[in-house]
Amino acid sequence: MPHLPPRVLFGAAYYAEYQPYDRLETDLDLMAQARFSVIRVGESVWSTWEPEDGRFELEWLAPVLDGAHARGISVVLGTPTYAVPPWLARRYPEIAAERRTGQRIPWGARQEVDYTHPAFRFHAERVVRQVVGRYAGHPAVLGFQVDNEPGLEIFHNEGVFQRFVDSLRSTYGDVETLNREWGLVYWSHRLTTWADLWRPDGNAQPQYDVAWRAFQAQLTTEFIAWQAQVVREYARDDQFVTTCLAYERPAVEDDRLTGALDVTASNPYYEMQDSLALPDRRSPRQTWTSSGTWAVYLNADRMFSSRQEPFLVTETNAGGIGPAWDNRPAYDGQWRQVAWALVSRGARMVEYWHWHTLHFGAETWWGGVLPHTGRPGRTYRELARLGAELEAAGDLVAGLVPDADVTLVFSMPTKWFMQQHPALSHPDGGPDERAYHGLFDPFYRGAFDAGRQVRVVHVRQLVGGPSALTPEQGVQQHPVLVVPGLYLADDATLDWLHAYAVAGGHLVLGPRTGYGDQLGRARTDVQPARLAEAAGVWYDEFTNLLDDVAVVPGEGDLPLPGEPAGTRWVDGLVAEDATVLARYDHPHLGRWPAVTTREAGRGRITCVGTVPSLDLAAALLAWATPSGGPGWGELPPAVRVTGATAPDGRRVRFVHNWSWVPAEVRVPVVLDDALGGGALAAGDVLALGAWDVRVLVEREEQVLDGVTGTTSAGPVSPS
Repeated sequence: MPHLPPRVLFGAAYYAEYQPYDRLETDLDLMAQARFSVIRVGESVWSTWEPEDGRFELEWLAPVLDGAHARGISVVLGTPTYAVPPWLARRYPEIAAERRTGQRIPWGARQEVDYTHPAFRFHAERVVRQVVGRYAGHPAVLGFQVDNEPGLEIFHNEGVFQRFVDSLRSTYGDVETLNREWGLVYWSHRLTTWADLWRPDGNAQPQYDVAWRAFQAQLTTEFIAWQAQVVREYARDDQFVTTCLAYERPAVEDDRLTGALDVTASNPYYEMQDSLALPDRRSPRQTWTSSGTWAVYLNADRMFSSRQEPFLVTETNAGGIGPAWDNRPAYDGQWRQVAWALVSRGARMVEYWHWHTLHFGAETWWGGVLPHTGRPGRTYRELARLGAELEAAGDLVAGLVPDADVTLVFSMPTKWFMQQHPALSHPDGGPDERAYHGLFDPFYRGAFDAGRQVRVVHVRQLVGGPSALTPEQGVQQHPVLVVPGLYLADDATLDWLHAYAVAGGHLVLGPRTGYGDQLGRARTDVQPARLAEAAGVWYDEFTNLLDDVAVVPGEGDLPLPGEPAGTRWVDGLVAEDATVLARYDHPHLGRWPAVTTREAGRGRITCVGTVPSLDLAAALLAWATPSGGPGWGELPPAVRVTGATAPDGRRVRFVHNWSWVPAEVRVPVVLDDALGGGALAAGDVLALGAWDVRVLVEREEQVLDGVTGTTSAGPVSPS
């Protein structure tokens, strides 16, 4: 983790160059009054930095940095390489990216260029060196953001394709090996020479898709790493280098890309107003924006997962987000709630996009902290209150490590694969390009609805990567490991999962896990591959579901309240030596269990043969992750309690009321209000208003059942 101030940074992106009149001093004074501690500048205006080829204008930003520094506001300086100037597009048309072979992306938006092209790299490096060289020594500059939300396009340019062929030659050596590994005997696709490799535009071979998408993500990682290295030639030791990720970009593999940076940063956007209300009975769904409170937490946990450490939020909702026809700014209190939710999951910075709502351009209706009038309004007042709270909390909440009752394993390569070859369909029977999320998200949502907290890990953070764990270390760090939809998995990964269970972990397998190998070839093993014997269950038949199927209890101890059901998919599980926890209530599907479990060595393997409904998912995750530590009792339906550990070991609790209805919660231990609201004794009632959040810190010494002791620093789940 780079050097950062001992508090959560708070601010907004600020573009003085976009303002219709000079109001720099007014803006900076308003920011200081709202307790801003950081602004982000400079990343979108290459044509301002370099109006003509080789002519640089660098001094326009100096008053912004000087004014910010005079008010104690730090600056994240962006490099402008994601939005090329018209003169560069005009003079070097060959740098245009191609979405299909020979079909250039028209210039006129942003991120239209092939950032592997030498002409682009030359000019990008030159402007980066000019900007960073001019301002790296400025005392206001805290760190640098290179580029912006990279990986928007899949490049089909000739040079990119030839690099792809070279990468295959390096990996496989000769075409006969490629023919064998990709199964190119099928449909007469056998290559005679490397020149026979066809373009990706009309490809239908899954193994090609696996390699092509991984290669595209590698290009993005290389580009960001290259630019970060250029910046580091000028940066001081106390300045960080990052980029802001949009996790839905098609050419981004976040765990690999962030390995080239000093800290993860991302831009989580979310639907506001009633989309944040609990309880929530809507089915999980998420696009470039998240919908539902559970998805706000998932976004944060994905950001933490990239480097398994605290992160920065470089953009999030200030006002309504999106186009002119979709304006839904937050209710009073919701800005505080979401910001504290992000902090509770590890955010070291919360920065809004952006300060002043634009008067022109494609994002005229994307609401900023200030409205078009430039006068402070409701948004400003709400965020100023939040700024004061973050200042009051100080170092207590800077760099929190969030609690986790359960760990979910995420696979970006499987996500890419299922975008082309989805396992799930839409209700009309058509392919669902978000099938991987359709398998993964319900398990996360189930944990959230069960009041559990989640850690997300990438496969290579468990096995095969630079931070790989032994199975025994995996059990210590992740005692309950849920693996839904891991279709692409090599032998080493499946063997590690087996060893993890035998060593004492609880392994929960979801549909499609292990069905294919790392190239997407269907395995010949009994399914679930390399795990069937230890799980005591196998299958060789499966079906998609167009309608939900009710699930009823089996012979085990899994309670099934509400209306549990299997949705979208069923594996035809055959339980040979496993306890059946749940069955389908269906004349045909009833022959197969929906959920089984079996002891394996010192641990356990549970198999879930369907995409669980809301009630089934919550029941499963509650059963798999019994709570520990001081209990918060039964909470009102709109209230969530989460926990985290501060760098100095203090235990912090966040109590949210996600509704209009005031709520009361009885606290189980002695707590101090981190925002100055006084102390609470064990058994006291904590009152929560509509859309309210409280930040509490546990006293080190507690009296529990008449015995004085130190509270546990481990994960605690409200139940």
